Amino acid sequence: MNVLRTTAVTTSLVAISLVAGCFSSNPEDIRAFVKPYEVDVTAENYVFQPPDEIEIHCSQVPEVHLQRQRIRPDGKISFEALGEIEVAGKTPKEVAAIVNEKVQDLYQLPGDNPVDVRVAAYASKVFYVLGQVSRPGPMVYTGRDTLLHSLAMAGPMTTAWEQRVRVIRPTISEDERPMIFEVNYAKMIAEGDTTKNVLLEEGDIVYVPPTIPAAIAMVLEEFLTPIARAFYGAYLVQNPPYTYEGGYRPTGSRY
Repeated sequence: MNVLRTTAVTTSLVAISLVAGCFSSNPEDIRAFVKPYEVDVTAENYVFQPPDEIEIHCSQVPEVHLQRQRIRPDGKISFEALGEIEVAGKTPKEVAAIVNEKVQDLYQLPGDNPVDVRVAAYASKVFYVLGQVSRPGPMVYTGRDTLLHSLAMAGPMTTAWEQRVRVIRPTISEDERPMIFEVNYAKMIAEGDTTKNVLLEEGDIVYVPPTIPAAIAMVLEEFLTPIARAFYGAYLVQNPPYTYEGGYRPTGSRY
């Protein structure tokens, strides 16, 4: 019992130190993020990449009007009448200009912008919500994804430390550090405090850590599960299961 008690205390201290020491946030890092009311992000600024889907609007050309296509891995779409069109890395307005040029080679269309290209499905860009949430993993990035919206969609669990949610903007350069700041999600939803409700960008990470009791439970489970399995294995060696007339008893008991 002393060994188990010592083990429990040790693992608890380890869990507390890990949870308490893993927060390397800087409140001023929020300056790297923008608020929803500070910028207008529209689909016109979206940059297509596979496997996004686009939709062509050109009522005067039935061959392409309302045609919806997924961008191929090579970054192109194709129409029987217009041929292949390179769309990866371009905005809807840029793709519309290319389609318009090809259409004008076949038809004389009135108006300055007879072709309109729209984003039919966002699929190429993601951000991440991880940790103690019901639906962890990547979320489709649309350009208007707020922190509050992403957390509401992911659904923090009862084990979530909602007062210390971290928002992380990773870096690909060794000379730069990631931008990290903390958000009190519980206060945000209870009091309507949206001062830290930022717009997320492609690749951002929202991490919802476990509470200290939950972290302790996780460490104990990780440590004790192999021990419990070992004891159970030793028990089965001494009390092997057997088949009797009424069926199979895995515990080795005859009764």
